[in-house]
Amino acid sequence: MTAVLDVRDLKVTYSTRRGRLQAVDGVSFAIEKGQTLGLVGESGCGKSSLGKAIMRLVTPTGGQVRVMGEDITTRSAARLRPLRRRFQMVFQDPSASLDPRQKVRDIIAEPLAFHRIGSTEDRSARVAELMAQVGLHPAMAGRLPHEFSGGQRQRISIARAIAPEPDLLVCDEPVSALDVSLQAQILNLLRDLQDRTGVACLFISHDLSVVQHLADRVAVMYLGQIVEIAGRDRFWRHAAHPYTRALIDAVPQIRPGAARSHRRLLQGDLPNPFAPPAGCHFSSRCPLATDRCLAEAPALRSVAPDHAIACHLF
Repeated sequence: MTAVLDVRDLKVTYSTRRGRLQAVDGVSFAIEKGQTLGLVGESGCGKSSLGKAIMRLVTPTGGQVRVMGEDITTRSAARLRPLRRRFQMVFQDPSASLDPRQKVRDIIAEPLAFHRIGSTEDRSARVAELMAQVGLHPAMAGRLPHEFSGGQRQRISIARAIAPEPDLLVCDEPVSALDVSLQAQILNLLRDLQDRTGVACLFISHDLSVVQHLADRVAVMYLGQIVEIAGRDRFWRHAAHPYTRALIDAVPQIRPGAARSHRRLLQGDLPNPFAPPAGCHFSSRCPLATDRCLAEAPALRSVAPDHAIACHLF
């Protein structure tokens, strides 16, 4: 079966005044229909650059991106346009991603008009259907974005993204600006939509507790590279990379009196991305680093079915 999204050895490089920045460095993974891959890591690790490269909002400098078997890596804007309806994005800040001058009905209908899907009457009916799907009353379609709460605006963003019935959703920190109760509502909405439509999802987040709620598989990214990837159950029971373990230990515990002395919290900040450490990029912060880690970069290799780790210790 063809994967909805197939990413192979993807690279994204930025040229800046400070020098060359390798934001994404040889990332590979695939997502099947109806599956959510949660991509986690600290700010600055390259998660958003990866999502933008998949959406072709930035141009990859190497590797390959396939959506439903179609290679979109080097397509021109004109050749990419017919495929755009297959992959859509939900951005972090709905206030910035929604046109404040457009009414909600026009915002949601925009991708339908862009891809010439249906008649005007069909689009109006589709907008009403989509608003109901995301928990908004269709009578609110004549309002402007500022008349909605933050959670409602994110629902509008999701309705717009799923309007053309895409095969893939790329969600870049879609709940990070919302409070906990609204986060839960949006996550449940995404899961319900996925169950109904079978859309595949790349869910980008810095919050492992959010990813735990939604993702079928989890990938951990550090300085442009995936250091561990596994199925959900395997990940939470057997995650082993020192960076992954530190992220899991950093998740706040609500249980009163829970023991905290064994938790291995990260020390220090991300290294300078313009000059990452030689060998393993995590070696400068890893308490288990050896001379080999300092000199030789580990490859991402399988340690069990649907579980791969980039670490010399495994």
